Amino acid sequence: MAHRFAKALVTAALGFALVAPAHAQDGPLATARDLYSSARYDEALAMLNGLRPQESNNPANLRTIEQYRSLCLLALGRTAEAEVAIAAVVASDPMYLPTETEAAPRVRTAFSEVRQRQLPDIARSRYATAKAAFDRKEFASAEQQFRELLRLIDDPDMGGRLSDLRMLVSGFVDLSTASVPPPPPEPRAEQPRRDEVASLPTVPMPDQQRVFTSDDEGVTQATSIRQDVPRVPVQVASQTRDKGMLEITIDEQGRVILAKIRMSLHPLYDSLLLAAARDWRYQPAMLNGRPVKFRKVIQITVTK
Repeated sequence: MAHRFAKALVTAALGFALVAPAHAQDGPLATARDLYSSARYDEALAMLNGLRPQESNNPANLRTIEQYRSLCLLALGRTAEAEVAIAAVVASDPMYLPTETEAAPRVRTAFSEVRQRQLPDIARSRYATAKAAFDRKEFASAEQQFRELLRLIDDPDMGGRLSDLRMLVSGFVDLSTASVPPPPPEPRAEQPRRDEVASLPTVPMPDQQRVFTSDDEGVTQATSIRQDVPRVPVQVASQTRDKGMLEITIDEQGRVILAKIRMSLHPLYDSLLLAAARDWRYQPAMLNGRPVKFRKVIQITVTK
């Protein structure tokens, strides 16, 4: 009875089994697919088991093999082994979940249950890998890994778990983004010959390009309209300094166009502070009755 039920279940999921990467449609995988389609599950499973070592260096093909294996095992009533095969798929691609058009509801449920068990451990492992890249100052790679990790943490099968880790990862996304070096400057245009320079008109640097400070005479300093400082996260409160320094540049509309840490409080809190500074607003600095860009240094004092 159980065997017939599992067979019917997998037959209903046939659409899922037939969806495979284009490069996996030929050769032994195609033969295994045909055997599965003919309900020759034992033969298909034997062929798939033989393909696993051969395709161990091909993640896309290996995932497809494990998908077929899980369906064959379900059809044969070998549920525990099917879950192991599903676990292999989840380990290679944690974001993968068959769609409604690919699999029957019970097959999707089997995948979802395995993902619910595995995703927290996978997320912690991927955090360690991304943090190692950050510590090696591979900021572009770390940023990508942290962003992918956020997607994983926000997956519905996580059920809202690891919220503390999500806050930490969000901070590292901002830190990684801020630390990625700017692209190299474009090649400079060919310089005019010396005898041509004399004939060129002198173009003064426009005033609006200059950034003023409190040291400049006649400048009325920018004053804050909204300057909300974020709270220190509980998990890093004991490691955060009491005082820090933040440097911001305010444009003619009173917006913060640049922010950088002059004295760090804590790497995670620094990133939260930089993110908050983007929303700060000021009455712009004035010179001779017109607004100008202004650089301001702010001392940050936190209460734990």
